Amino acid sequence: MKNEWCFRLHPSSFPIPPFPMRLGVFGGTFDPPHVGHLILAAEALYQCRLDRLLWVLTPNPPHKPNQIITPLDIRLEMVQACIADTPEFELSTVDMDRPPPHYAVDTVHLLQKAHPGAEIVYLMGSDSLLNLHTWHRPLDFIRACDTIAVTNRSHEAIDLNAIEARLPGVRNKLQLIISMVLGISSSEIRERVAEGAPIKYYLHSGVSDVIRKRGLYQNLAVKS
Repeated sequence: MKNEWCFRLHPSSFPIPPFPMRLGVFGGTFDPPHVGHLILAAEALYQCRLDRLLWVLTPNPPHKPNQIITPLDIRLEMVQACIADTPEFELSTVDMDRPPPHYAVDTVHLLQKAHPGAEIVYLMGSDSLLNLHTWHRPLDFIRACDTIAVTNRSHEAIDLNAIEARLPGVRNKLQLIISMVLGISSSEIRERVAEGAPIKYYLHSGVSDVIRKRGLYQNLAVKS
């Protein structure tokens, strides 16, 4: 009787609840996407234990109202070329499929509805963290995210006490992504193209092909 009772209660006879999917969110204009983006995305995938990382292409970023931006279909083509080699990277059209303005808090809520039960890990740079209090409904955004993963590309000290004072509760959501510093920005890539400077090793080859094929960034007017 004793053995029978133990057999019936053996752990293998009970279903094991699945772990929630960890879904990374990497938003940006990606004009163009470069190797710095890829390195950050890869480190986030590893360090945050993500199952998938969504590249959320923003059609009209509200914080760049006066910047001339490459047409959406071309940026879409560049992002697709950039992430084609990594199955865990996925293009998300969550912002493309709705009218502006495209606020991060709304993006997160829409992704939660599309992926019920998933843990949302939102990626941002330290510059965005410092300006997070200026975002649309920042406290709602913080509450919506399970984790806010931050990379500090400049390795400058971040005053978390000051940030917490402005945005109570944000400290408990933060995770620092450690990576090598790469001083690459999309605006500098655009400048280099306009100047005829080499860009080969700053970009995925597929992105370079799109830039060359379409003759992008030849006019310095695209400089931010």
